[in-house]
Amino acid sequence: MNQAAARSDYLDWLAQALEAERGMTPLPDGDVVVGYATGYDAADVAPFVRSLRAVFDGSVALVVDTDAELREFLAQNDVTAVDAPTWRGWAPHPVMQRFVAFAGLLGDRPGAALACDVRDVVFQAPPLAPHPHGLEVFIEADAPLGAHAFNMKYLRALFGEATATALADRSCLCVGTLVGPRVEVSRLSRLILSLAAIPRSEIGGAFGADQAAFNMAIHQGLAAATVQPNYGRVATLGLTPGDLLSVQGGRVVNPDGRASAVVHQHDRHPHLDAAMHQRWGGGFEHRKRVRPKSARQKLDKLAASLRRRTPELR
Repeated sequence: MNQAAARSDYLDWLAQALEAERGMTPLPDGDVVVGYATGYDAADVAPFVRSLRAVFDGSVALVVDTDAELREFLAQNDVTAVDAPTWRGWAPHPVMQRFVAFAGLLGDRPGAALACDVRDVVFQAPPLAPHPHGLEVFIEADAPLGAHAFNMKYLRALFGEATATALADRSCLCVGTLVGPRVEVSRLSRLILSLAAIPRSEIGGAFGADQAAFNMAIHQGLAAATVQPNYGRVATLGLTPGDLLSVQGGRVVNPDGRASAVVHQHDRHPHLDAAMHQRWGGGFEHRKRVRPKSARQKLDKLAASLRRRTPELR
């Protein structure tokens, strides 16, 4: 008996995405850092780029818009500017689109990779030292997933109440920093894209779907990874009380008195944000994390929220 094919905007986009990934040229062999920075300009990415280049001389690539000033800044700092893919019709949020670029840029080449957020990341030591032997993922908070409403919301939306409940006591992992052999980070990127295809497109393509698919992949054993504690190679600070964090000698110091190589979400704390801009953002406007939204952006957000609540015929 013939069955009708599933219909979903996300599935249509995913077919394009897999084609786009196959058409990308991987970075040269060796250790690399990759990020997705569409919607940003030179002022947004300067702390990331300058702090990284102070400690890392390997290949770095950022997917960016066609902004001449930004591309000139990247060229001055030996960062490869990669054109963002163009899509026919509907496309998911950039937090999902980025995994297409990560998979394509990393490929199956030898070497290690850090695939990470850009605007809220700075570096304080070589990010891939010590060299990872396998995929590493990082805890972002002491409390489990069940204590974080945002994560639970998208786990329920993607995988249902029963699965979300089953994962509620697991560690809250952050998809914003992925470390490991290039081939393994590339494979995980494809897995995240595939897991997000389970629900209707407006959920699978939403901001937050990346976190849910990532935590599902790791905690269900779909990808082999070592879960690393916070404040080790990576410090994710968004949920850390600000009075436990300080700046000493121009470096962010964790509650345990150590400084991590990769600092993520420093901009959630004004005293850290100001210090990192002062050190790495000189000559550029100090960009704030939260910016006023235009009327069009507010309408688009409302429309997306309504679509997520409307069943999609499949």
